[in-house]
Amino acid sequence: MDVLGIDACGKLGWVGIRLTDGAYAGSLADVRLDALIARAATARVVAVDMPLGLVENGWRAADLAAKALLGERRSSVFLIAPEPAWRERDHPAAADRCQELTGNRLSRQAWALAPKLLEARACWAADDRVHEVHPEVSFHALAGGLPPTHAKKTWRGQHLRRSLLADAGIVLPDTLGEADLVPPDDVLDAAVAAWSAHRIARGTAGRIPETPQLDPKGRAVEIHF
Repeated sequence: MDVLGIDACGKLGWVGIRLTDGAYAGSLADVRLDALIARAATARVVAVDMPLGLVENGWRAADLAAKALLGERRSSVFLIAPEPAWRERDHPAAADRCQELTGNRLSRQAWALAPKLLEARACWAADDRVHEVHPEVSFHALAGGLPPTHAKKTWRGQHLRRSLLADAGIVLPDTLGEADLVPPDDVLDAAVAAWSAHRIARGTAGRIPETPQLDPKGRAVEIHF
């Protein structure tokens, strides 16, 4: 059984880690998400670290639940603005719309997600294999319900996450091929997204919130892990 986990990696575009029967099976990198997904045609599930489902008003329950779950790692979860804010032309307009709909303004850091968020949402709408994940939520589950003790950009944090993946049977080699130039934290995030994708494919994944919100088209707004 093949699955694919994907993380955004700045100007490089997107990085994917493939698993076959739960074990590392290679990496992919592409500037376009749809092109990367198309190269993994055999993947039963594609898990993407990017907000996919959006609500019309208020904050997403999935993000609030993820913050509560992660405790000291709660800052790794952005509160994702309602869908109308992402249709605005620039950050000031989006921040104003977000304040109208949530009571708080959208941060510039969150607005920077806009191009990749919209790209990922287009793939989600076109392909029912695509599911939303959040790496720190997945690592929390992989560690038995404990948040990682060090941030993912630190040496200790990266060693811990690579060890957790290895203990789960996902041994990342020193040479990755296409992902060799991708920052280590993005590779680790794609790998744990793939771990979650395998769980989704097997029907053993968790999700937050337990009862998902629905978007205006009736699609679940949820984070899988």
